[in-house]
Amino acid sequence: QVHVVESGGGLVQAGGSLRLSCAASGSGSITVRGWYRQAPGKQREMVAVITSGGFTNYADSVKDRFTVSRESARNTLYLQMNNLKPEDTAVYYCRVTKPGYEYWGQGTQVTVSS
Repeated sequence: QVHVVESGGGLVQAGGSLRLSCAASGSGSITVRGWYRQAPGKQREMVAVITSGGFTNYADSVKDRFTVSRESARNTLYLQMNNLKPEDTAVYYCRVTKPGYEYWGQGTQVTVSS
């Protein structure tokens, strides 16, 4: 079993910053893969992912504003979000895998006011 906990969300004004954290624990070969978000009435979308080799990929809407980083030894993932916009409002989820399985946490709410 793998346990995933996201934290760091909150209410912030447009132009502000937040840092999200994701902690994964459990048995087996766990890899924290990236951040996704889901706004009300919309499908879940990729925000930022990071490979085992440290390569990153971002959604066009967050490039140059968000930065994903990882502490592999601690199975921890971060998302630094700067210059937040109202359209960034969503529940943010962390995706974690181990061979043959995929896990998600409960998510953390980010609300950006204009």
